[in-house]
Amino acid sequence: EENGHQNKRLKSDADEEDAEDQNKKSPKRKIVLLMAYSGKGYHGMQRNVGSSQFKTIEDDLVSALVQSGCIPENHGEDMKKMSFQRCARTDKGVSAAGQIVSLKVRLIDDILEKINNHLPSHIRILGLKRVTGGFNSKNKCDARTYSYMLPTFAFAHKDHDVQEELYRLDRETLERVNNLLACYKGTHNFHNFTSQKGPRDPSAKRYIMEMYCGEPFVRENMEFAVIKVKGQSFMMHQIRKMIGLVIAVVKGYAAESIMERSWGEEKVDVPKAPGLGLVLEKVHFEKYNRRFGNDGLHEPLEWTEEEEKISVFKEQYIYPTIINTEREEKSMASWLNTLPIHDFNSSALEIQTNNKNSKKSSDLEGSDGCGDDSD
Repeated sequence: EENGHQNKRLKSDADEEDAEDQNKKSPKRKIVLLMAYSGKGYHGMQRNVGSSQFKTIEDDLVSALVQSGCIPENHGEDMKKMSFQRCARTDKGVSAAGQIVSLKVRLIDDILEKINNHLPSHIRILGLKRVTGGFNSKNKCDARTYSYMLPTFAFAHKDHDVQEELYRLDRETLERVNNLLACYKGTHNFHNFTSQKGPRDPSAKRYIMEMYCGEPFVRENMEFAVIKVKGQSFMMHQIRKMIGLVIAVVKGYAAESIMERSWGEEKVDVPKAPGLGLVLEKVHFEKYNRRFGNDGLHEPLEWTEEEEKISVFKEQYIYPTIINTEREEKSMASWLNTLPIHDFNSSALEIQTNNKNSKKSSDLEGSDGCGDDSD
């Protein structure tokens, strides 16, 4: 019996040595991982080292990378050591179907399977590609596409008494929603659509390529629709506020003119739609693909082969979470009840007064005549 135990112990020691040898043989390479996850219950994507009570997607990812043997433990503690970079820092509760992270790993055998074995089922690595040594998923990304799934009763006019389950979006309202969403296209100053950015901050200017609402569909007896938005980059809460403002206009709480006003310098009260329906759909690397995609060494960062897996994941984890949470927690319905407390109209008259006052003071003092942009 003693000999048996000793043999087992020798065998496990030998296995550990083999694994160490394997790690030494596996050089570190720069790769990107295609990730999908359901964000419910997480405080966003980005890891907050030293803040363990707020669990993030990266906490689970880093843990799986260490356990699978792709990265040494100290790289998990200091993510700079593996040159880790996420493409988009999704907010609390937000899901992703096509998040991309870049990092240096040991290219072990069956790497995807091994990483996924250490991840919960609602986080999956769906693809992997080798990239250039200097690749950074955040800086090399040209554009990001998000979707926002919402129950269509969000667009019912405030003066109409609607039953949420029975509401169906008519053509005319859908057309109006799309006309309003199209107003966002182009470059605008979105300082009113995020916090901590003043109207004169150049980084508040953002370029939106497309934004539209698709055809409604029924799930679990409730009608939903999906809004798609593609832009170069987005600030914190920007998309949720863009959608929140359109809902406020369609429901009759705010005049259409508020959209133009919100891009001006004055402070506008823009409501923020719930995070639940927001999904990072896809990230785009057109410039990188043109330069390196066909150089014979690297593949273009396109994921056509993984599209089926992405669809399956969305149907299995993302859509049911949004639908069931909406039905149980009524996040959209509760949020709609807060719209009347927003002050959409006060500024119009105040601006005229402010402008007159600031013009007087600028004439007197030679200042730049900037209106009051305090919170």
